[in-house]
Amino acid sequence: MICEAISASHICKVCQEHILEPKLYRRKLHNNIELLSFYKYEDIKKLLHTKHTDVGYHIFNILAQCSIKRFATEFTSEEVYNAVGIDDHTRNGYSHTAILTKALDSKSIKPVYGGLRAKSHLSYSGKSKSFREKNPRKFFLRKKITKDIILVDDIVTTGTTMREAIELLGEDRVVLALALVDMSKK
Repeated sequence: MICEAISASHICKVCQEHILEPKLYRRKLHNNIELLSFYKYEDIKKLLHTKHTDVGYHIFNILAQCSIKRFATEFTSEEVYNAVGIDDHTRNGYSHTAILTKALDSKSIKPVYGGLRAKSHLSYSGKSKSFREKNPRKFFLRKKITKDIILVDDIVTTGTTMREAIELLGEDRVVLALALVDMSKK
């Protein structure tokens, strides 16, 4: 998919090791919760655009293994946290946020699937911050989440979706946010 070499995987091992080598980017969200991201948008733009296609399932699994799974294996804590994907509703046969959340499954992090859903399914792709603020996701909880939370999304653009999710889940319960890409990191 990247170098067009013949490979048993959608992205060859050489590209996974060199091109998809994650870098850790950090910033504080509006409520002082730390957001960690792994890639610059321009570096994986073509891959991210597969999320609403059949091949997206495979691409997001590779991205998750190269970045989020690696984070989970290095994350150690006496406390166990719940990983919650933003609106991990299945579309096109899979949920890209559920794939990312699953990659966090470890001794210290336990995924909760289908816990946080949006009532609104408007596309935010390419929309302005004012559009996003005027058209909230209207999140609701489908499951009880018993532990402190690591919130997961694929792309953070303006932070509006994260902010809305954090407000519902509780600022005191969300300890960390993760995304493949933070658009503020150009």
